[in-house]
Amino acid sequence: VIVGMLGLSGFFSAVAARLSRLAGSPGAFLAAIVAVSGLLSALFLNDTVCLVLTPIVAATCLRAGRDPVPYLVAVATAANVGSAATIIGNPQNMLIGAKSGIPFAQFFWRMAPASALGLLACWLVVRLAFARRLAGSSGTGPAARDHALPPGAGMAAARIHGPMMAKAFAAGAIMLALFLAGLPVALAAMAPAAMLLVTRRVKPARILARVDWSLLAFFAGLFVITAAVTRTAAWSWFAGHALSEASRSPWLFSGLTALVSNLISNVPAVMVLGPTAAAMADPAEAWLLLAMASTFAGNLTLVGSVANLIVAEGAAVQGVRVSFLDYLRAGLPVTVLTLAIGTALLPLLA
Repeated sequence: VIVGMLGLSGFFSAVAARLSRLAGSPGAFLAAIVAVSGLLSALFLNDTVCLVLTPIVAATCLRAGRDPVPYLVAVATAANVGSAATIIGNPQNMLIGAKSGIPFAQFFWRMAPASALGLLACWLVVRLAFARRLAGSSGTGPAARDHALPPGAGMAAARIHGPMMAKAFAAGAIMLALFLAGLPVALAAMAPAAMLLVTRRVKPARILARVDWSLLAFFAGLFVITAAVTRTAAWSWFAGHALSEASRSPWLFSGLTALVSNLISNVPAVMVLGPTAAAMADPAEAWLLLAMASTFAGNLTLVGSVANLIVAEGAAVQGVRVSFLDYLRAGLPVTVLTLAIGTALLPLLA
């Protein structure tokens, strides 16, 4: 609801317009995309950020005559890495926050350093993996001309509603304050959301229409399927062998989490691995490791996370194809580096 109000107020359009001004400098544009995608994902959910940024980044690159693929890969990888920093950054973190009882502030202070270093790794890997394509130009042919904006487009084109944006930011600030005060995550989110629905400026139905109800139904279905899987004989065998071994080492547990996350997706992976984390000698440490590994593992392939698919589908609408191999070129090294950073760093910050 808070993100929906921010969208209606023009906040994301304003951010995108400012970001597009850097398109003339490949290095600065790439760094800005990584920073903006990572930071916004920590605050406003990585899927939402990818949905907003992808068409803007693709169209901006085409207008500037640049290859959009490296920048779009940066949007996806940075969104995943940045979202690891907070409980509200992605769905699996929300699930872990609810089940583990780890306070918002503790989660942030433990996860943010690995997330920040991970964003640096994203920028470095994308820059190296696509060095030629970043240095070159995709030309100024028909594709670029088709995405040309009318004169005066840019910041002026972003329609801003100041009071609405101020109210959304106030609600966001209240939400963060309630998180830091230790209130239950659900209550801390629902209270300011309810405040936003009391308004004369916009009908509440317009805000609620921006809630992805189908995604909520999808996750509800995952709970049912996961519960059924954990009652099977195959899962009992897996839990008794692989999970018992992995629980003895953070590196093994991190690697197993990454593997399971890419086999069944990261949210189901958290659901099935949660009981193992809760039963480990230090449950809080295990939950944090599970959050880090399941999120960073989403960068391995194009189908590793919903955020990646949103970028690929959004790019296709703009006539840009992000192939499986294009993504893998950066996604594989980003995943290996960030998993190593996170697994090594988390115990040091205990």
